[in-house]
Amino acid sequence: MELRLLVTFEKVAAVLSFTRAAAELKYAQSSVTGQIRSLESSLGVELFERLGSRIRLTEAGERLLPYARRIIELNEEARAAVAGPDEPAGTIAVGTMESLTSYRLPPLLELFHHRYPKVRLTLRPTLGDETRQALLQGTYDLGFLMERETEHPGLEVEVLAKEPLVLVAAPGHPLAGRAGLTDADVAGATLVGPEPGCAYRDGFEGALAGLGPQFMEFGTIEASKRAVASGLGLALLPRITVSEELASGALAALDWAAPFTLFTQIAWRRGKQLPEHVRLFVEQTRRLLREQASPRG
Repeated sequence: MELRLLVTFEKVAAVLSFTRAAAELKYAQSSVTGQIRSLESSLGVELFERLGSRIRLTEAGERLLPYARRIIELNEEARAAVAGPDEPAGTIAVGTMESLTSYRLPPLLELFHHRYPKVRLTLRPTLGDETRQALLQGTYDLGFLMERETEHPGLEVEVLAKEPLVLVAAPGHPLAGRAGLTDADVAGATLVGPEPGCAYRDGFEGALAGLGPQFMEFGTIEASKRAVASGLGLALLPRITVSEELASGALAALDWAAPFTLFTQIAWRRGKQLPEHVRLFVEQTRRLLREQASPRG
């Protein structure tokens, strides 16, 4: 089996779309289809069931997938070993989320862009459950999580920092400046947040359960901040995402503390041998995020 065919097979299996796999691999769709047919012909089995516009793995495809991923990982390890420690190289698929990508990771991405140009980072925006599943399936090499729990079945996890949360409002909101807000005070206001599945949105909703909280859902943190600044409601967000607005006075922090704690974490599949360039990414992530979270930062 050619490595090139296994790489294409793994990509199609990960995204379950010939069109999307072709775009990510920068092939013509006909090339992807042809490569899968070549692999199926060499093995004498069908790897995908074609269901109209959808596809899914056959039993043979399910059995092949973990072997394909192991072969691809070994190839990456071999390339990294040959390149040597002074010239790390390889690709890293990273599951992440907006609050980290936009507000914590830019220094890390800049570092790798300038200092390690042969390491290619692919950032995939996903929330906790989807990130964990992709790590277990081998679709992602690494994943960033922002969760209350710090242990996840099948994953190696390293806690990088405690992630402070803050309830914010427009400076002119009726609750701004009031001391000792209760859960009922908060639940009685219109609440702004991202979609369910985000750890701080789910925790916020859970903390006010039984009080009938009403949420207006916005797709991004930036959209949520603009909605809050315009007076539409309150939002519970990671402090790092609103630090500039709090400093400038565009938003006000309210006197209410979330009854739960979130931790920013980096994770990978348990038992996975991390290639040198992936270990380097973990080390630099650990250093930079802990510097950000230190009192000096």
